[in-house]
Amino acid sequence: MTDELLYDIAGSVATITFNRPDRMNTITPTMLSDLSRRLLEADADVNVRVIVLTGNGRAWCAGLDVGAAASGTGIGGDGGAGATGEFDLRNAPPVVLNKIDTPTIAALNGGAAGYGMDLALGCDIRLAASNAKLSAAYTARGLVPESGGTWLLPRIVGWSKAAELLFTARTLTAPQALELGLVSQVVDADQLAATTAALAAEIATNAPLAVRAAKRLMRHAMTEGLEDHVQRQYLALLPLFGTKDFQEGLASFLEKRPPSFNGE
Repeated sequence: MTDELLYDIAGSVATITFNRPDRMNTITPTMLSDLSRRLLEADADVNVRVIVLTGNGRAWCAGLDVGAAASGTGIGGDGGAGATGEFDLRNAPPVVLNKIDTPTIAALNGGAAGYGMDLALGCDIRLAASNAKLSAAYTARGLVPESGGTWLLPRIVGWSKAAELLFTARTLTAPQALELGLVSQVVDADQLAATTAALAAEIATNAPLAVRAAKRLMRHAMTEGLEDHVQRQYLALLPLFGTKDFQEGLASFLEKRPPSFNGE
């Protein structure tokens, strides 16, 4: 691991921080592999119930490191699997974000552009500082969303708005992103960390096995019909009935006290 990507666990929350503030937290090949590794590590940690992604400095993630790509040493060049190379996309960060069961929160402290916007869209929940921006500038660079953006964006805002954003390469302010439903909340920049921590803590108080199952079900629901999905829901529910967390949920409700879940 390098210090370009920081990893910290506090309580039941793992925080991954993009740490190239002098380069607007643009992505290098090393950061790509480190990000996937950390996401999988956090997802496998039974003590982690929420994963937060954020950035140091004034950007969240401004996409790929264009300077390195132009020089041929970064992503898009020979040193980063360019047109003549190959990416192993099976464990690329957008794929990993989609398949892990731990809830993810993007705490957008600043701009998210290109690859950074795709990563943000891949998170389950997005909270934005009032100065944050989302930039779908792909076509203005002669590119397309390379990391799931064309799959994610229409599902979040609908076909027409997604087409408008992608075809115009438009940049959205935080309030505009909130209006479209691209982010859940917009808060003052100095309140973003506290708001994110409060939301993560609220999620973490619930039964982790049930939360993870709910995320899996939502993911499957994107690609299957109602009848098939109802069957899947039933099959997901059966093992939860046998958990200690289910018994704790019932007991705490009857005893009118906050529950204490152990993920068992």
